[in-house]
Amino acid sequence: MPQNHDNLFCQHYFADGNIFRSKKTLVDSEKVDELMITMEEKLEKTASVLREEFSNIRAGRANPHVLDKIQVDYYGVMTPVNQVGNISVADAKCLVISPWDASLLKGIEKAILQSNIGLTPTNDGKVIRLIFPDLTEERRKEIAKQIKALSEDAKVAARNIRRDAMDALKKMKNNKEISEDECASLEKEVEKTLSKSVEQIDKHTAEKEKEIMSV
Repeated sequence: MPQNHDNLFCQHYFADGNIFRSKKTLVDSEKVDELMITMEEKLEKTASVLREEFSNIRAGRANPHVLDKIQVDYYGVMTPVNQVGNISVADAKCLVISPWDASLLKGIEKAILQSNIGLTPTNDGKVIRLIFPDLTEERRKEIAKQIKALSEDAKVAARNIRRDAMDALKKMKNNKEISEDECASLEKEVEKTLSKSVEQIDKHTAEKEKEIMSV
């Protein structure tokens, strides 16, 4: 018996990270539902990675996240700096790193110098201080370009995720798993989901640009 496709679509609302989205899926098709959910999860991961990249950009204000990717040799094991001591914000321009083992001071200092965060550590034998200098106009422009590039990379990644979802839907249509009408409806949902993701990317980008201009 032909399947009745009336009322096949149901509306789901859910919050995922900072992105609030809605989607319609074929309620009797686990494969379609899985495809749409996977797409949304990948898009959220893309936005999450972008936020992380932005947090690592030095903006002239003391920010512990600039140390997130720096590791130090801790008894033969490369370990994130934030796992071998306390990192505190002394003031708007200064971070203080207090390792639990003083023997790590030189290693932490060396790791920071070899990184690309653009800060020079001061080691007094007890703690390491990082002073965040004011941004020059030239540095602001460099950071602005970096922000734009990261934003564009995130959008490219999001569009690639959209392309994969579209390809999967076309394959399902060709395999007679969904009808042409169903495929067309789902493709619209894919486009809406992508648009929401791009809006979030633009929002994060604007916020970071505002931060750079305000310090």
